[in-house]
Amino acid sequence: MPFISVIIGQKLSNAEKDKLKSELGRLITIIPGKTEPDLIVHIQDSGAVYMGGTETPAVYIDLRVYTTTKEEAKKTFTKKLFDFITAEYGIKPDRQYLTISEYENWGYDGEFH
Repeated sequence: MPFISVIIGQKLSNAEKDKLKSELGRLITIIPGKTEPDLIVHIQDSGAVYMGGTETPAVYIDLRVYTTTKEEAKKTFTKKLFDFITAEYGIKPDRQYLTISEYENWGYDGEFH
């Protein structure tokens, strides 16, 4: 059950949010064993994002996955996601941040695994 949270410092329309959600669903399949039907997406837009004390166009993405993931899959996911963010929102790659956290313990469907 992967979870992706996106914090972006610009206002997104509902159509833009839907496109972002769909692209995240498509890209999550790069991670072995992860699928769009299992993906939880959180999008927080319109917030002030500061870097070096100055408000700037930026995005922070937090991906959390159950179990470990191969390094090559994480690199491919990152590259394709950053390319999409640059093309879609004009945010420079040096203003895009991603963390990937891998968990051995995860609760879902009423149980702890």
